[in-house]
Amino acid sequence: MLTLDELVAWTRKRSPFYARHYQALPEHGWQLTDLPLIDPAAYWRMEHGLDGWDVLSGPLDDGLIFKTGGTTGSGKISVYTREEWRNFVSAFGRGLSTLLKPGDRIANLFFCGDLYASLLFIHGAIAHINIPVCEFPFSGQCAFPGVLAGLRAYGINVIVGVPGRLLQFAAWLAEHGECLPQIDRLLYGSESLFDDQLALLYSVFPNVRCASIGCASVDAGLIGASTPDCQAGEHRCFERETRVEIVDESTGESITQCNRPGMLVVTNLQRKLMPLIRYPVGDQAAWVEDEGCPQRKFTLLGRSSLGHRIRLGYASLFPDDIDRTIVATFGACRWQMVIDYLNATNILTIRLARPRAADLELVLIENLVQQCPALGELQDSGQLIIDCHWCDPGELALNPRTGKLLRVVDLRQYQPGEKAS
Repeated sequence: MLTLDELVAWTRKRSPFYARHYQALPEHGWQLTDLPLIDPAAYWRMEHGLDGWDVLSGPLDDGLIFKTGGTTGSGKISVYTREEWRNFVSAFGRGLSTLLKPGDRIANLFFCGDLYASLLFIHGAIAHINIPVCEFPFSGQCAFPGVLAGLRAYGINVIVGVPGRLLQFAAWLAEHGECLPQIDRLLYGSESLFDDQLALLYSVFPNVRCASIGCASVDAGLIGASTPDCQAGEHRCFERETRVEIVDESTGESITQCNRPGMLVVTNLQRKLMPLIRYPVGDQAAWVEDEGCPQRKFTLLGRSSLGHRIRLGYASLFPDDIDRTIVATFGACRWQMVIDYLNATNILTIRLARPRAADLELVLIENLVQQCPALGELQDSGQLIIDCHWCDPGELALNPRTGKLLRVVDLRQYQPGEKAS
């Protein structure tokens, strides 16, 4: 494991991106908060292909390569050496082991293939936990009749997966009059669950406890561990592997007090090939334990208004990609996305500060779906509505402290209630 000093020294010598990024930084005498935050748009700009990507600190000749999200337009990828990947999954496995019991039989319904990491990541984490369990890697693509048959035939009691797929499965079970009391835990990752979604899950899994499987992403790596004492949305820091900060979006000030929302920023001490130092992961968060607490606990509070990657169900949206699509459709204009949740459905509204062009509204939505096919799947399953709202520039929401345009306005209510015991 590298120290922060060692990691910064390594990256500024070997990564052209970080050499420029730290041009004004002295060799010694700085602290973590003196390091400039990463600009995600600049970080992911891969003008000369993978082998010419100036973020990397060395040649790509021993590693794993994954997609970072659901868009097809910009080819964002994440790179690990094989040793870094082993360290990543084993550390996450230590956190996951606190949610499992000896003898558990686990159905893995995360997704795989097409350079997606989730099933491989959870499979690797399960392989590194320190208690005896059995894993059944069905994958998220497996047809529901086959999943149901497997759950019953093999005595499976734990299901892991993304909420969107788990909810589709639960709706299918309810439609077919099925109930699975033997399932005692659902561990979900990549997005939050809301109260009405939990109610659907409890209706077909009456004895289940729903909990986050942990907080991580293929781009940022380890973020937070889910442990039995965590309430909905809460996670604990991986102290050895990462430095977690909560930063004021307006001032860049590092927030240390409890219950003050800010932007979640991660420094990964495990990764040298594709370093991430003070990387905004796109979430809002707040501390819920005092400074100095071991593995200090934080809670997730939705998407940051500066978020560069937005989760909607199992789809990932990149505002920079949306901006290019809007410019290609209408020309340059001010805009923002508003995310809400109503009647078990995510609602994505693109606010456009320009005269209405009704004939191009469907074109924009079609272009967005073409950029991110998962949006179309969520629309077809009734989990998502995409809409356009035409408005005057004065109707766009601004940061009340700085007056800057908010790129993302997340109106969803996080902190769902737990099932009564």
